[in-house]
Amino acid sequence: MEVDWNEVLSEQWEFHWNQQLRKRLEGLTDDEYFWSPVPGSWSVRPRGKSTAPIQAGSGDYTIDFAFPEPSPAPFTTIAWRLGHVIVGVLAARNASHFGAPEASYEKWVYAGSAAEAMTQLEHELDVWLAGVRGLDLSAPVGDQEPYPDLPMAALVLHINRELIHHLSEVCLLRDLYARGAER
Repeated sequence: MEVDWNEVLSEQWEFHWNQQLRKRLEGLTDDEYFWSPVPGSWSVRPRGKSTAPIQAGSGDYTIDFAFPEPSPAPFTTIAWRLGHVIVGVLAARNASHFGAPEASYEKWVYAGSAAEAMTQLEHELDVWLAGVRGLDLSAPVGDQEPYPDLPMAALVLHINRELIHHLSEVCLLRDLYARGAER
């Protein structure tokens, strides 16, 4: 039996997105997006409002970081997690592998609202999936990735895993917010 692995890998993500995550993320509010469940959480904040060692971003909002990352790492808000997925997981890879505009934590214009973040997320997902469908999955990922000799299939599996776990964390934070945790 001939298997179209590009389709199988795309479907793995699309099924999770269409059957679980998209519905759970609908209606995300700005209050949820910026909600900090514990003191000292990293987030996306208006420029100049962060106390994190590094505030990355080129627009009116920046994302909190430190390098090296403290141990334990600070808890992160929905805004931070979406910023990480949009930029670090998707946009940087879309730029490296699919000809999308250059993207980095330092140069990104972070979303100042939940609606804007969801628009950015859906755009980067569309670019990623279109790219995955045309990949040579056996080709090495190249120097733009930490393990340049791994096949592209390994990168796609890694990104699918990143998307599923980080966006599931966002759903859990929404559940906690809806139940009044720490408010």
